[in-house]
Amino acid sequence: MEEDAVSIWPRMEPFLLGALQVAPPSKLSLHYLRKMASYVRTRDGCFPSMSWPMWRHIACGKLQLHEDLAWLYFETFDLLIGHVPEERLEWAECLSQCSNKSELDQQRSRLSVDTLQFLLFLYIQQLNRVSLRTSLIGEEWPSMRAPSPSRSDREAKTSSQNKNWDDQAHLSFVQSHLGEILELLVEPGQLSQSGQVLRGCQISLEALRSLALLLEGSAGPGRAVQPVHRLLTKPPLQTQAGFCSASRCFPLQKLLLCLQNRLALNPFGITACLQSGKKLAWAQQVEGSMKRARIARNTHTAPPGSKMVLMSQVFKQTLAKTSDKLNGANIKIHRCADAFIYLLSPLRSVSLDKCRDCTVVLGPVETSVHIHSCQNLRVMCVSGRIAIGVSSRCTIHTLTPTRPLLLPGNTDITLGPFHTFYPSLEDHMGSVGLAVVPNAWDRPLLVGTEGLYNPSLNSSSNPAPLCYRLLPPAEFNTVVVPFEMEGDTCEVPGGLPPLYQAAVEEKEKRIQNWQKTVLETPLNKQQKQQFQDLVEVKFHEWLLETGHRQELDSLIPPAVNSLKDSTTGTQAVNHTRHMRTGRAVGQSPMAC
Repeated sequence: MEEDAVSIWPRMEPFLLGALQVAPPSKLSLHYLRKMASYVRTRDGCFPSMSWPMWRHIACGKLQLHEDLAWLYFETFDLLIGHVPEERLEWAECLSQCSNKSELDQQRSRLSVDTLQFLLFLYIQQLNRVSLRTSLIGEEWPSMRAPSPSRSDREAKTSSQNKNWDDQAHLSFVQSHLGEILELLVEPGQLSQSGQVLRGCQISLEALRSLALLLEGSAGPGRAVQPVHRLLTKPPLQTQAGFCSASRCFPLQKLLLCLQNRLALNPFGITACLQSGKKLAWAQQVEGSMKRARIARNTHTAPPGSKMVLMSQVFKQTLAKTSDKLNGANIKIHRCADAFIYLLSPLRSVSLDKCRDCTVVLGPVETSVHIHSCQNLRVMCVSGRIAIGVSSRCTIHTLTPTRPLLLPGNTDITLGPFHTFYPSLEDHMGSVGLAVVPNAWDRPLLVGTEGLYNPSLNSSSNPAPLCYRLLPPAEFNTVVVPFEMEGDTCEVPGGLPPLYQAAVEEKEKRIQNWQKTVLETPLNKQQKQQFQDLVEVKFHEWLLETGHRQELDSLIPPAVNSLKDSTTGTQAVNHTRHMRTGRAVGQSPMAC
């Protein structure tokens, strides 16, 4: 192992998926986490693993957090660390059988987490914390004429500065806070009465294993990625970090210096993907609208957990894809406008950032869908979690086992039940461990910097107005995915909620009545033709007024479109006109 070739970097997923996209409560500051670190090591049932009842006791009794917020952090960590699909499906089945809060609490009590890793997870919630100066005034000092921003304005600004995808921010955060991170791993006996680390203290190898949540590395370019503790127990870092094989400990200061000298930017992060990731080919350009679009991926080189696909500036285009290249990848869709995007594969996570006037249909998303700084978006997804922040006029149709998170800065958000399908949807859901129950799409959590908002309250201590509504059944319509694929799914998984199913049946009944009226009306051949022409004119006027004409036109395949996947044998999604059955015939609007 060449000494100069060894590098260590922050892992992407803890920051991307684990850090909530909102400034954390003040009770999750280092001061309180130090107290918690000492407390859990001296109490039975808290170390080395901690159950939900013990965390609830600490969070609600000691840190004064709301129980729903305490569960949110516990549940987010459980989503992050990953389980095999069979475990997630079994967990979903158990939750679906709970009929009251007592049974739900009993079921949740079965969950436990690695205590030290959970502490580190709570610490990195500081990623989206901003300084007092930045949160108040941004980049300028206040003037005598400038009014002080309201609390809701400060929260929206904080949330708009999203760092979860920014690998430069991840590196900077670890470099600035590595000392404090390591201090959380020190045993209480090596701390002063005030909680400060004593000189010459040590960190055990067992405790350092928890650092693998945040850091990994390799012995050189092209070498296998390893957890950080394995690199630190082998030459040359073993000597630099001061590891003693007899005591199985590291001197804190030596370890800190070694890690600081080896920290580097993640070679599988968004920066590297943009600079050297594999560019994906576009199979279709419509009137030059795709010339500025960019799409890149690192899925051919990145290890699991670091695979990503980046899509940017898709404009007035339909993009549709199902491919092994998407399976298990973290997707970022950035600055797209007037686009229709279908990603019909099982995905790890999806972020929609600064998009407007788009329709997005996703395959099952194992962890989270995060919508940030978007306008007039329509999203359809089955997901482990959905979070929405700093967005307006967005309609989200989702099937999710967790409560949707409404972060600061939202206006006019509409939540509706999941209402579409494609033939392989249920197979994809099973592959990522997502079931049809429980489904919490209609029970959102409103999250602010100091905890949860209660929409029923209207006081100065609860400044957030009600920023969402549930879609009225009268406005509800199902959506057909207009592509032909292999699979057995032929209806919306789990069906529709009763009120929405009744609304659909009522509309279908009206259509049948209309068709019957037309058939029974005594018109001659010329009158029937005139009537048909009039209906078609009105229909096309409606298509233009609603924007659906663009959606349908973008599905028409060009005559020369015969591109196929050139790197793997994966089948591209076919496309053509909308059909009642949801099946269609044609070629792919885009091949990757």
